[in-house]
Amino acid sequence: MNLKCYVIDDEYHSVEMLLSYIDQTDGLELQGFSTNPLIALNEVTGTNPPDITFLDVEMPELSGMEFAEMANLYTKIIFTTSFQEFALEAFEKEAFDFLLKPISYPRFWRSVQRVQRDVKKAEASQQKKRDFFFVKTETKGKMVKVTINDILYVEGAQNYIKIHLTSGYVMPYLTINEIEQYLPMDHFTRVHQSFIINTDRIKTVEQTRVILEDDISLNLGRFYKDTFLEKMNELLLKSRRRF
Repeated sequence: MNLKCYVIDDEYHSVEMLLSYIDQTDGLELQGFSTNPLIALNEVTGTNPPDITFLDVEMPELSGMEFAEMANLYTKIIFTTSFQEFALEAFEKEAFDFLLKPISYPRFWRSVQRVQRDVKKAEASQQKKRDFFFVKTETKGKMVKVTINDILYVEGAQNYIKIHLTSGYVMPYLTINEIEQYLPMDHFTRVHQSFIINTDRIKTVEQTRVILEDDISLNLGRFYKDTFLEKMNELLLKSRRRF
C-alpha cells in the first residue's frame, strides 16, 4: 500500500522539488499540495488525512510550528526549512523528521524509509495483538482466560458483568464501560445500555431486536438502535435491480 503525501510550502519551487521526489519514489503517492497553510489545514485534518505531510516552517498567516500543533495527531510531520535553528523546536512539536533545504534526494529517501519502517512495525504489532484476556472471578486468587472470539455477548449489571461464551459464562467485577474499551469494535458493538454483542455471532437482525447464535434474543436500546442498524446496513448486500 502506498503512503499518501501532502506538501505545504509558500514557495512554489520548493513544492515542485518535493513533488518530483514523491513521483520518483516507489511506495509514495501525492495526495495534494498547497502554498497556503490555512487551506492545507482543512485537508490534512479532514476525513482522509495523508500519511506524511512535508511542511515548511516559515510561512505567512500560519507558521509550520503552529500548523504542526494542530495536525500532528493526523499525519506524520516532516519539516522542511532553510534554518537549522528550528530543529529543536520541530522535535518538540513531535515532528517525525527535519529536512534542511536544499534537500537532496538521498536525504529525502532516508526520511521516507524511516516512515515506511515505522508503518510496517505498527502493522506487525497490530497483527500480533492478543486474541484473549484474563479476568478475576469470585474465587479469590483465581483468573479465567477468555478467548475474544468465543464471546457471544456481554451483559452489564450494577457492580459486575456477565460474559456469555460459547461454553458457559464468567462474571468478573468489571463495568460494561470498562470491558467496552478493551473489546475490538470492528467485531463488537453496543446495542443496549446493558448489552455488547459479538457481531460475528449474529443470526438475524430485526427492527427492535437482534438474534444471536443459540437463538439468544436481545432488545435494541433506543439510544443505540439507529447506530447499530446503520452499521448492519453497511454489511447488507443490495441488488441494483428495481422490482
